[in-house]
Amino acid sequence: LGALRAGFDAAGTIAELFGATALPQELAAALAAIEALSRPLAEHLTQALSDELPLLKRDGGFVRSGYHVELDEMRALRDESRKVIAGLERSLIDETGIRSLKIRHNNVLGYYIEVTANHHAIMTSSDGAKARFIHRQTMANAMRFTTTELAELESKIANAADRALAIELAAFDRLTAEAVGQADKIRGGAEALAVLDVSAALALLSESEAWCRPVVDASLAFAISGGRHPVVEQSLRRSGEGSFVANDCDLSPEGDAKNGAIWLLTGPNMGGKSTFLRQNALIAILAQTGSFVPAASAHIGVVDRLFSRVGASDDLARGRSTFMVEMVETAAILNQAGERALVILDEIGRGTATFDGLSIAWAAVEYLHEKNRCRAIFATHFHEMTALATKLARLHNVTMRVKEWEGDVVFLHEVGKGAADRSYGVQVARLAGLPEAVVGRAREVLHQLEAGEVSGKANRLVDDLPLFSVAVKREAPKPVKSDGLSAALGEINPDEMTPREALEALYRLKGMAGK
Repeated sequence: LGALRAGFDAAGTIAELFGATALPQELAAALAAIEALSRPLAEHLTQALSDELPLLKRDGGFVRSGYHVELDEMRALRDESRKVIAGLERSLIDETGIRSLKIRHNNVLGYYIEVTANHHAIMTSSDGAKARFIHRQTMANAMRFTTTELAELESKIANAADRALAIELAAFDRLTAEAVGQADKIRGGAEALAVLDVSAALALLSESEAWCRPVVDASLAFAISGGRHPVVEQSLRRSGEGSFVANDCDLSPEGDAKNGAIWLLTGPNMGGKSTFLRQNALIAILAQTGSFVPAASAHIGVVDRLFSRVGASDDLARGRSTFMVEMVETAAILNQAGERALVILDEIGRGTATFDGLSIAWAAVEYLHEKNRCRAIFATHFHEMTALATKLARLHNVTMRVKEWEGDVVFLHEVGKGAADRSYGVQVARLAGLPEAVVGRAREVLHQLEAGEVSGKANRLVDDLPLFSVAVKREAPKPVKSDGLSAALGEINPDEMTPREALEALYRLKGMAGK
């Protein structure tokens, strides 16, 4: 009920903001649905509900003070019983003139009126209003009385908490019934607010993030210029890690072709292949929701289905390995994708033997090209597949560009024509923190494999388990860049130096090493 009240308040504020503004048809219809919300229910909720609401109705305290007279009385009795009793005591003193009159309480009599024995005659008089005092108990120097009013007050105090909660629960039931009776209007208003919310949010993003208005038509075009991943872009900005590198993507049919292109995307790990795949899928979704898109320009022929096979997951409870899940998802794509589909495939065939995986990926690309005939981006580390571009007319090789600098790899995150000849996996492993001995041994194995020096059984690689043999060298320290330090060290002759000269030379060398 509190959420409904807040929603009504927000809806009223939003309706005022739009005022007499001329809106497109859908937004105008949404505004009309908001204005049709029940004002009596909104006002009733505001009058009835407290500002701070408990989690559960059984806790009570959710009905606003002043809404229900009896409830206020019960709360006063429950929370301010001493004050109520003190008020009654003062009125009795004024009525009887007995200044020593007290209202007390014990577990036997409950609440009672006590006066000293010398006031006996006043309290037992049968004249006027004093006749209503009922004798309860006589003590050595005091007498105790009650009244019908005090007895009723005692009963009310004892039952005040239960009665107050009962009144609140009854009010809750009435408010609930009233809200349910307006369910259709409330649902319509909520949907209308959602339309306005999404429209305003996308408009704000489009303006603040320099998104463009896409062209969406019945063609098979898919031409994105300067496309960006909206989430990764903002994440980079917030972390201060630099700006996002925008990339183009063109899967449109060429010339007289009647089917979209397939991009075979190669490149290193960490190069940005997965980001590129996903950003184009997101751009397609945003465009077809009616949103502007994170790109310099975009022309998208309507995509009837979007298929993606990304990430690694398993379903072990049902007996399906990571590779089996990958194959099930790939099968769904190959069996269902039509020419208007957009398909993004990230690394098919990784979960099995190299040649098995390469064969499956190879056949899948051929099937996408010849049978599905859809627009697709296929990312892979199987560089052998780039040869397919000479066989399949609509298949194009593109790669994530990198540069090597002093033994390290620099990821440029740029997509360009061509094919990668390496995956730079060993460099990425080094960046991840693998021990230097493991990285060095991996380079050695890689060089032998690439040179074709190893037999099918890889006998030379496993001889004596060289990584863990006694002959393995200790991890070599990282080479220090040549900056004059070695030359300065070579000029020093310790045998000819005094202790002071040696200490000064040591500080000088330390200063050079720190630069």
